[in-house]
Amino acid sequence: MSEAPLSAPMNIGFDYTRSVGPVLGRFVNGLAARRIEGVRGSDGRVHVPPVEYDPHTAEALTEFVEVGDEGTVQSWTWMAEPLDGQPLTRAFAWALIRLDGADTAMLHAVDVPGPERMRTGMRVKVRWADETVGHIRDIAYFRPVETEDADDGPTSPPPPVAEREEGAPVGVVITPVHLKYRHSASPEESRYLRGLAQGKLLGQRCPVCHKVYLPPRGACPTDGVPTTDEVELPDTGIITTFCVVNVPFLGQRIKPPYVTAYILIDGADIAFLHLILGCDAADVRMGMRVRASWRPREEWTTSLENIAHFEPTGKPDAPYESFAHHL
Repeated sequence: MSEAPLSAPMNIGFDYTRSVGPVLGRFVNGLAARRIEGVRGSDGRVHVPPVEYDPHTAEALTEFVEVGDEGTVQSWTWMAEPLDGQPLTRAFAWALIRLDGADTAMLHAVDVPGPERMRTGMRVKVRWADETVGHIRDIAYFRPVETEDADDGPTSPPPPVAEREEGAPVGVVITPVHLKYRHSASPEESRYLRGLAQGKLLGQRCPVCHKVYLPPRGACPTDGVPTTDEVELPDTGIITTFCVVNVPFLGQRIKPPYVTAYILIDGADIAFLHLILGCDAADVRMGMRVRASWRPREEWTTSLENIAHFEPTGKPDAPYESFAHHL
């Protein structure tokens, strides 16, 4: 009996940082002052949040309009199990809300005890964050107008904004972004990953065109047939193309400059991306022959990270003609 495909939870996250410009800048700085502003378009409609360019004429918009902090629910959906980082930790409704004085709706959270208390046409009012910083999360959430005087405790602090001088307007906002999901590998990918746990590179060969895919694919994209033949490949190959990384970024584990390159393993027909170390970045070149540098065996898992990096073998470079059709 074949082994079950591998699966693992994935968690991707980063801080999305953007400059706000003059239009969104006015909007978020207004929020910091507990004021909501939209912008008027060429047809007279007021857009909230404001848009930088007219949807009809594409002209820059500059006429700002202050709107109310109450509005009407246009449509909604129930969030029974809130995710990390969402406006509320208890069940709530996501709703499109048209604020008084606005002609477009904005998406935000509405705090109600249950879905039976939520309805289209409901009047709602902003619940401001206890501390406003110039971010959409300065609006902590909305709640029905009839409960606006309820004491529902402190709000969660909004995400941080970029550092700025005291009293200076907000020019940059930072929003944490996270995606959590479970990845299930295909049977071919699972065999490849289990092979890495044994120090092997296992590819798949197309029975028609005989191309060898590493990492493997369940079907040949050229011929559309299953790649039924498993092939064990060496851990040596050549660099086809590469990039010298000179710019530092958050979470970077290696000090620039360093090289990431597409490596064509000997006997494979598809190159994959990996790290090149063991020489100066300036010495890396197309056609350079490299070998995998494996981590200590006790650190091996079902991951390509078992190979810490590739480094030059010192052998003569491969002629360009031998890998030109793999670029």
